[in-house]
Amino acid sequence: MTQFDKRNITMMMDFYEMTMAHGYFKDHDKDVQVAFDVFYRANPDEGGFAIFAGLEQVIEYVENMEFSEDDVEYFRQQGIFSEEFLAYLSDFHFKGDIYALPEGTVMYPNEPILTVVAPLIDAQLVETAILAQINHQSLIATKARRICKAAAGRAVSDFGARRAHNMDAATYGARAAYIGGVVGTATCSAGQMFHIPISGTMAHSWVMFYGDEYEAFKKYAETYPDATVLLVDTYDVIHSGIPNAIRVAHEVLEPMGKRLVGIRIDSGDLAYLSKRVRKMLDEAGLPDCKIVVSNSLDEFTVSSLLSQGACIDSFGIGERLITAKSEPVFGAVYKLAAVGEDGAFKPRIKVSENVEKITNPGLKDLYRVYDADGHAVADLLAICGEQLDTDKPLRYVDPQKPWKNRSFENCTFKNLRKCYVRQGKRTETLPALDVIRAYVKQQLDTEIWEEEQRFENPHRHYLDMTPDYYELKMDLLTKTRREHA
Repeated sequence: MTQFDKRNITMMMDFYEMTMAHGYFKDHDKDVQVAFDVFYRANPDEGGFAIFAGLEQVIEYVENMEFSEDDVEYFRQQGIFSEEFLAYLSDFHFKGDIYALPEGTVMYPNEPILTVVAPLIDAQLVETAILAQINHQSLIATKARRICKAAAGRAVSDFGARRAHNMDAATYGARAAYIGGVVGTATCSAGQMFHIPISGTMAHSWVMFYGDEYEAFKKYAETYPDATVLLVDTYDVIHSGIPNAIRVAHEVLEPMGKRLVGIRIDSGDLAYLSKRVRKMLDEAGLPDCKIVVSNSLDEFTVSSLLSQGACIDSFGIGERLITAKSEPVFGAVYKLAAVGEDGAFKPRIKVSENVEKITNPGLKDLYRVYDADGHAVADLLAICGEQLDTDKPLRYVDPQKPWKNRSFENCTFKNLRKCYVRQGKRTETLPALDVIRAYVKQQLDTEIWEEEQRFENPHRHYLDMTPDYYELKMDLLTKTRREHA
């Protein structure tokens, strides 16, 4: 098999999912209903929030799950699976439900961002694929949002494909980056698949091929007179690149009635060079010529450049976006939360000596709590279906300080999650990527406190619990510890 052969993405799973599935099958437990939660424990880069991305690909995955004859034969060759189980795989389709945040939702640690409610085997087999999509795209969307915030309104573009971990990472990373706020990508596959605006001009090789920098710029301007952006650092920005760009603007473009759209700098001291270049362009009568910079940038270098007064109109961000270099792992996990017994779901909890690894058990609802001005003051876990009496102050428990008597007053409550898949089929029309991207911006502009969005020591968003849910968790924790002491 080569990378150009048709791939069955169903096979993108850890082998232990298949060995457990076979065990459940042999024990006649394959149809027991269970619930698994996806959640994560810490925001990337010690930030104040993350952005949920990858849901569309999760839904596509579960809708199309099936094992081909070749897949079944591959498992047969492992020599550990019964023929009855292999026959079951031949007719397998995902039959479960998926509840999730809308894609693009601002999210926080330890809350259920996605829940799978399904027959045991179905729920087990989807684990790796769900985590792979959500971990990757949520990481890149969050990083993109941080970089866009640092750019303070200036355009940010994804330039990262060649530094991505592979071709799929480049394509889906560009999708996630667009959700996070970049204005476009240089990756053609992402543009084609997801209708993301694409852009690109020239590489240093264009200039080097023609030998003479002016001649290279001239040929490019003649080919693309309406979109001429010239890469000016192949030889010397100040003494060669900018003088030749100005010359092309006056001698080639202006006689055609065109303007030089921009120049790009890809190396050197970008703060110093951008200020020198801006002065040169303005003095040459080109105040409308934009300055684009690239070269291993992220939110920290972008913030530093702008604090130094750099004259930059837009940023091209490569490896530190597409790989989220400073925090390369998102860390979402997939944990059993409930098991169907006697017609009801009984909660399950994972206990650990590390308090942060104790899970939130059972089927639950996740609410976002808004004050009278529409700001999100906290998130709230409740037992699934629990009725909230919002006509009076609503008492809640802060699980980190449960001894305090706290209430929400004059607040509204929004149940954040929807059912996107029921019995293996999608129930919601998924929004276009532009709509998801706008949803991210709307939340951060109007709902999420600015204090949560700062890079250094952000305000912690609280995840509280209704008293009934907190009591359920504590009772189960006590019982589990007693039984396994």
